[in-house]
Amino acid sequence: MRRSLVYLLAAWSGFFVMAVELLSGRLLAPHFGSSIYVWGAIITVFMLSLSAGYLAGGHLSLLAPNLRRLGLLLIAASLATLPVIVVGEPLLGWIFDHVDDPRYGSLLASAALFFLPTAISGAVSPYAIRLLVTQLHASGKSAGSLYFVSTFGSAAGTIATSLYLVLLFEINQILLALMLVSAALGLLAVLAGAAPDEG
Repeated sequence: MRRSLVYLLAAWSGFFVMAVELLSGRLLAPHFGSSIYVWGAIITVFMLSLSAGYLAGGHLSLLAPNLRRLGLLLIAASLATLPVIVVGEPLLGWIFDHVDDPRYGSLLASAALFFLPTAISGAVSPYAIRLLVTQLHASGKSAGSLYFVSTFGSAAGTIATSLYLVLLFEINQILLALMLVSAALGLLAVLAGAAPDEG
């Protein structure tokens, strides 16, 4: 049951990251457009933040890893996304007014709004792998299965967001829903991890 929950959290984290990445383009477009340099800035920030998250998650997994802390990572990623809704619009306007080159403006805007939540989300996969690995000889299999599930979640997030969610809801509504699901799954993991047989 707990292994299934770990896989679910990894899949959702992949869904969450890709959904937010697609929505970031919609958020930046009114100020910076949707040209290739804007998407280049967005992709660069998300790749760098995921890289930082992978590194941080690997280090965190060495410190008494457990399901509760994995759940807390999802909750933290949800909370770190809140500024996008609360201050996103005025911050984008301020950056647009103060950074003359829109290439660097879009890069700064992407980093300011999305680096932290994406980095925290990136920490989920390496941390989850550590929870799944119980025998050294099976570590490759566990990692492969986890990344399969996580990447499948990313694909699902891409399809769902680009083909359906953006047509039915406002951007902030989608972001809020993503945050609530992340927080709910994180809380579920915290509660499951608090059970007496948690290792």
